[in-house]
Amino acid sequence: MSIPSSALPVAATRVLLGIGGGIAAYKSAELVRRLRDGGADVRVVMTASAQQLVGEATFQALSGNPVRTSLWDAEAEAAMGHIELARWADQLLIAPATADLMARLAAGMADDLLTTLVLASKAPLWLAPAMNQQMWAHPATQVNLSKLRARGVSLLGPAVGDQACGDVGPGRMLEPGAIARAVLGACSDDVELAGLAGMPLLVSAGPTFEDIDPVRYLGNRSSGRMGYAIAEIAATAGAKVTLVSGPVSLATPAGVRRIDVRSALDMQAAVDAEVQGKVAFISAAAVADFRPALVSGSKIKKGDAELEVKLVRNPDILAELSQRADRPFLVGFAAETEDVEQHAREKLSSKRLDMIAANRVGMHGSGFESAENALTVYWNGGDAEIALADKRDVARQLLALMVRRIADRDGHNQRGVAS
Repeated sequence: MSIPSSALPVAATRVLLGIGGGIAAYKSAELVRRLRDGGADVRVVMTASAQQLVGEATFQALSGNPVRTSLWDAEAEAAMGHIELARWADQLLIAPATADLMARLAAGMADDLLTTLVLASKAPLWLAPAMNQQMWAHPATQVNLSKLRARGVSLLGPAVGDQACGDVGPGRMLEPGAIARAVLGACSDDVELAGLAGMPLLVSAGPTFEDIDPVRYLGNRSSGRMGYAIAEIAATAGAKVTLVSGPVSLATPAGVRRIDVRSALDMQAAVDAEVQGKVAFISAAAVADFRPALVSGSKIKKGDAELEVKLVRNPDILAELSQRADRPFLVGFAAETEDVEQHAREKLSSKRLDMIAANRVGMHGSGFESAENALTVYWNGGDAEIALADKRDVARQLLALMVRRIADRDGHNQRGVAS
């Protein structure tokens, strides 16, 4: 089943949206609209700082519900309204989540209505951080972030880009559509992906960079979008996802544990360290086949007319994993420019994979550096086509295929034991 990329998942859920005092609060009006378009009932709580930036009337009109701003609202609190509101929510979402709000949440404070609601509710908590890039990088913010993640809080972003203060870097709030898709997707009942719930899953994504000297490297054009889409959809379906990522400028998907690496050797070490106990490994990274034999410690000057760089083979991460006695279900990718099926099936066999997703690269509108992709998925005795679509939709269909193949394998093994 493929969901059109233009449509948000329909979810009959109750979302309590907290709005912090960041300039990105203006985006929260659009977020309310996106959540309601997705079928959610939305109620809004604003901090005192947020009220200095955006107005209550806007959010009341968009949500169709009164906006709450104070723990000391005599009429609302006559019947312990904050407890009733905390119990009402299926999902708690704070967007924007400022550095100050994150610090107070990490400390377990309840010094206003929004922080009190967080402590009084059992609903899952989502944060969409928004702050200056230096505030995001500050050790205090990162410590608070670690505390919140350890408690099961899901982070949506931040994104990387231009900021209102003129800086450029991580700290932008994700766009409302992306936030709404993540929260509503977590509430949707996708039967095809039900088998992912609780599954320990390892995903690799992005390129690897092989250094030549301190300023030059060998790389490739992988954006990481396909692997990140797989990690996002799997986490939304309830999988316990670890993402090993090469250098990309993408935000970590909500609920995903991310490990950043640079080279093929770095990626191999991270995968080897994380693969134990995983049910499946989806290798969507474009890992370099070769690396320079020697890396110069200083910048190579352009003295001669020619420069020769000797290359040596990198290890084949998937092929080596397939030899392990405790190997997980292995899904590889094959990016080819010609004879796609022949090369993909050769890799399926030679690397002893369970599935391989092949795509033709170099075509306009799909593959590397594109928001869309098309795949042909092969396994021993079968294949399936995934038509050109948004990479999130392609990821959903690929994961559904993987879930079915794992179920078929496990069913076959059980029958074999029983016989």
